[in-house]
Amino acid sequence: MRDIKILRTAYLDGPNLWTYRPVLEAWVDIGELEEQPSNTIPGFVDRLVAWLPSLAEHRCGVGEPGGFVLRLREGTWPAHILEHVAIELQNLAGSQAGFGKARETGVRGVYKVAFRARNEQVGRAALAAARELVLAAMDDRPYDLPATLAMLRAMVDSLCLGPSTACIVDAAAERRIPAIRLTEGNLVQLGYGARQRRIWTAETDRTSAIGESVSGDKDLTKSLLATCGVPVPEGRVVESAQDAWDAAQDIGLPVVVKPSDANHGRGVSLELRSREDVEAAFALAEQEGSEVLVERFIPGNEHRLLVVGGQVVAAARGEAAWVVGDGRCNVIELIERQLNADPRRGLTEDFPLNKILVDEDPAVVLELQRQGLQPGSVPAAGQRVLIQRNGNVAFDVTDAVHPQVAAAASLAARIVGLDIAGVDLVAEDISRPLAEQQGAIVEVNAGPGLLMHLKPVDGAPRPVGRAIVEHLFPQGDSGRVPVVGIAGSGGTALVGRLVAWLLHLDGKPVGLACSDGLYLERRQVDARPSATWAAGQRVLMNRRIEAAVIENGAETILTHGLAYDRCQVGVVTDVSGAEALAAYHVNEPRQVFNVLRTQVDVVLPEGTAVLNADDPLVAEMAPLCDGEVLFYGLDAELPALAEHRAAGGRAVFLRGTQVVLAHGADEQLLGGLDAFPAARAGQSPVAVESLLAAVGAAWALGLAPELIRAGAGTFDPTRTASLDAGTRGTRAASR
Repeated sequence: MRDIKILRTAYLDGPNLWTYRPVLEAWVDIGELEEQPSNTIPGFVDRLVAWLPSLAEHRCGVGEPGGFVLRLREGTWPAHILEHVAIELQNLAGSQAGFGKARETGVRGVYKVAFRARNEQVGRAALAAARELVLAAMDDRPYDLPATLAMLRAMVDSLCLGPSTACIVDAAAERRIPAIRLTEGNLVQLGYGARQRRIWTAETDRTSAIGESVSGDKDLTKSLLATCGVPVPEGRVVESAQDAWDAAQDIGLPVVVKPSDANHGRGVSLELRSREDVEAAFALAEQEGSEVLVERFIPGNEHRLLVVGGQVVAAARGEAAWVVGDGRCNVIELIERQLNADPRRGLTEDFPLNKILVDEDPAVVLELQRQGLQPGSVPAAGQRVLIQRNGNVAFDVTDAVHPQVAAAASLAARIVGLDIAGVDLVAEDISRPLAEQQGAIVEVNAGPGLLMHLKPVDGAPRPVGRAIVEHLFPQGDSGRVPVVGIAGSGGTALVGRLVAWLLHLDGKPVGLACSDGLYLERRQVDARPSATWAAGQRVLMNRRIEAAVIENGAETILTHGLAYDRCQVGVVTDVSGAEALAAYHVNEPRQVFNVLRTQVDVVLPEGTAVLNADDPLVAEMAPLCDGEVLFYGLDAELPALAEHRAAGGRAVFLRGTQVVLAHGADEQLLGGLDAFPAARAGQSPVAVESLLAAVGAAWALGLAPELIRAGAGTFDPTRTASLDAGTRGTRAASR
């Protein structure tokens, strides 16, 4: 019987041996299917492609659309097919993925499959669904693909970042600014340590709590704007339906009745001209907010201007929703056929227009009543029926905004106290000053939705995520603190502790995650071995940390990936320990090389890889580095080190018992081994190599040789409970 067994799955959150981005890795046993490639199973390929015709877009090894289908028809194996189907199911569910690999393990029929997964739970569900779908296609059994996609879409909607947050995170990625999702919701950290900023949808850690509260009180907002000369509609808070009618008469008909603190147009009734309509609108608004406002009606279309950092970066216009009677269908049927059938309308944030649900929107019923209709009424053929006056703000008009209108919107956001604001204004023509047309600003909103600007119904999408990222991180600000990553198995904890000590002496609050524990600013906060992904993330989330030192073993990279996306310095001490990794199908040094090269792959172009020239496989990693390479070793004549120096590169090595810093042919003595306690730790060559690696990392970070000498001379390798030892004396000595 054909079967595909999922033996093990792991979500690799950070850079890993597969790719830089998070992937789901599965160990898959295809059993007897090892003898049945896809072209030997009658009808399989046709059934699979019929269910998932978009597989034709997969390039696979051919490098052009149709490549994967070609591979299917030529013959490929189920692990490879599983990878592509899991990717496509995610794409169809709205979670874009592209990367995937399938590799043999050395055990017959067992493969490792990895594919891009933006969310672990969605990735696991896609893998399970892909298995069932592939087996059903092989066995010519029915498969309910619509139900699977509905399940996956629901998971994407509930588990993945919303579109507003995602567009900001994607824009940060374009700038190579790292991101960490802090909750299962939309709270995201951009950047690391003390350089981080936080976003929560379209709110940031610069968004004033007072400003947000002011914006939620529409009457207070209007009062502040009017005081500062911003045009707003006349109006006031009312206490009852009678009071609403009295206010309407005082202001002059027509009027608007709306809640004082509701969002998204809920409970808003426009252009009311009769007592009956005003009183009905009051009852509707009272259900949505704590207070009710009556305001002068401003003729024109509703507009939403997005203000970021004092600049209008996008604008959208609203249009009323109408249906036209045919003499046969009632209003609800007309709404379904003429409005809700529009593919741009939906119930989730992915759609630029909302579906109109009469049963859930009393404002629609009120609008119909004002026209003498009910939801079940059948309008005459050709009769135009107004369904909704607002809620369709999705037509891009950014390029048409008059400078004076933009200035008024920017001023309104500043008065309220919001760094990012959605400014709602009503005007007949956004390209003319408001004063010329009695236009006015009616609301200023915190945390504005961005979808109308990302997916407008008409007009060009606007790069609003990029504008928010540039507001938080001006050009030249990467949001990064120096990160030192250390990979290998020999002396890595000692390297990490000494580098952290030297950075501390340089005046930086340091976070250290290593197998000796977790340290934040010289204080051990966790004595458990902390060379883990989770401990590394804890360091990077700390807002006090100005430098991070993180140890990574091969097992951590295999099970979780690196805790950081890129690093300033990447140290690799050795390629050994394959015997401890057999459970991961890693059995020989070359396979360990493939794992640990991840540390070199993530070094920034302006960063440095610090590599042990005594280990030939480590030395082989040098060409993989995007930045500089600095070799270290026990002997100046090591081939890789000598060749590197001849080409003008930097190196740290021993000449006799003297530690030497070399840049090409230029040399500088740091001191004898007897002056450095770290070299005496364990009385072994590994301890000396650890000293050289730490010195190289500190030098790569720009620390002065004098500071390195003083710090390495006072570092106590036996003290692990705290990094405080000798602080005062060393600082005094280094001054």
